Amino acid sequence: MRQYLRMPRARRSSASPARPRRSDHLSLPQVIAMGVGGMIGGGIFSVLGLAIAQAGHAAPLAFALGGAIALLTGLSYAHLGLSFRSDGGSFTYLEHAFRHPNIAGMGGWLLLAGYVGTLALYAYTFGAYGSALLGQNDPQQAAAHHLLQTLVLLAFLGINLYGVRASGTTELLIVTIKVLILGLFAVIGLWYLDPTQLVPVLDQGTMGLVMGAALIFVAYEGFELIPNAINEMENPERNLGRGIFWAIGITISIYVLVALVAVGNLRPEEIRQYGEYALAVAAQPFLGQAGFLLIGLAALFSTASAINATLFGTARLGKVMAEERELPAAFAFTRRQHTIPWFSLIVITGTTLAFVNLADLSMIASFSSSTFLLVFLAINLSAWRLRKRLGIPAYYPLAGVLLSLSAWVALLNHLWETDHESLYWTGAAYLVVAGAEFLFSRRRLGTCRSPASGRNGPSKKRR
Repeated sequence: MRQYLRMPRARRSSASPARPRRSDHLSLPQVIAMGVGGMIGGGIFSVLGLAIAQAGHAAPLAFALGGAIALLTGLSYAHLGLSFRSDGGSFTYLEHAFRHPNIAGMGGWLLLAGYVGTLALYAYTFGAYGSALLGQNDPQQAAAHHLLQTLVLLAFLGINLYGVRASGTTELLIVTIKVLILGLFAVIGLWYLDPTQLVPVLDQGTMGLVMGAALIFVAYEGFELIPNAINEMENPERNLGRGIFWAIGITISIYVLVALVAVGNLRPEEIRQYGEYALAVAAQPFLGQAGFLLIGLAALFSTASAINATLFGTARLGKVMAEERELPAAFAFTRRQHTIPWFSLIVITGTTLAFVNLADLSMIASFSSSTFLLVFLAINLSAWRLRKRLGIPAYYPLAGVLLSLSAWVALLNHLWETDHESLYWTGAAYLVVAGAEFLFSRRRLGTCRSPASGRNGPSKKRR
């Protein structure tokens, strides 16, 4: 794998944006922090209970399997990012890989929907841990949960409209704190786990393992944002692939250790009772109430920073898509004194508020995981189609396609057998995405990209 982390030096066109001063470049540790921070943003704090419920004792293996899919997809992102060097990210890669113009648009809409799902997951987690820390009774806790998840989204909408943005150094500090807290939980918890609760490993069967990995895959969303910062990165030919690889590797290690400690310290009835904040409960046997408080505060801190970063990036993706005429022009509206896409921010936040207050955790996690499995399947397929230009062998993007597709089919099968409501919600959302793409696209259905656009992609210019 190491040989494929050595990225070939890509040509830079004269139209490429000027690189910032060397002192402003993101270093390799900051690139890694960006990826780790994007992934450990809230998913592990809320989907751990779902993973254990599906995979049982094999929950650590479920996180490892999800990480394998992420690693293969990360390699595809690294090569695509270095080749095209665009802040449009996944949307741009799909434009170059597929001649049919509506495919990139569909991928962009799907990516937006996926980010709305992750924002909902982070807000839901914030509300669950916040209400648990307040120690409310069940009726009051439900009300506090809805209030907190609504307030945190509105708060960061206001912050983003005002224009506050964290620097790479700040993100490195935030990620270090999160990793240290989870690392402390994992290291101490290993001494207290009950080995008898870890066997038999496949107590829910092989399909339980696969469905667990598919259901919690949203916990690996976030590393795909690294290539978007390639023009602000120090020595991208060296650091892009390494940054993605190390970010995913660190995240896999943390997830597997945390899941191992949780399985070894929680009884099945506790997982069912405290599923939404099972990680904090898992800290109580060996850290007491202080452990519950520590993990709870880490969850609040982690999800809040993830909401801020995801909202910031998603709103700007909406702006890029509007400039490419894949969204209504209003999504590109910005304040004159700043480049803040205020309309995009408001619509995305409003959609997230509706989703998080109408859906439950299983529905949110299922939709988000399904969506990102589809997006990553498309990205691996893009890398496979462009393999000659990228200079890569065909087998690892093809392996990424097959693993992503298998996990997605397993997830749909799980929803069909156990959760029809989540399946119907997910299907309805995809129908809306497809309808919206055909409704708002100004290109004629069935037209293809002109061969005159050349090997560098579409001939249209970004405004």
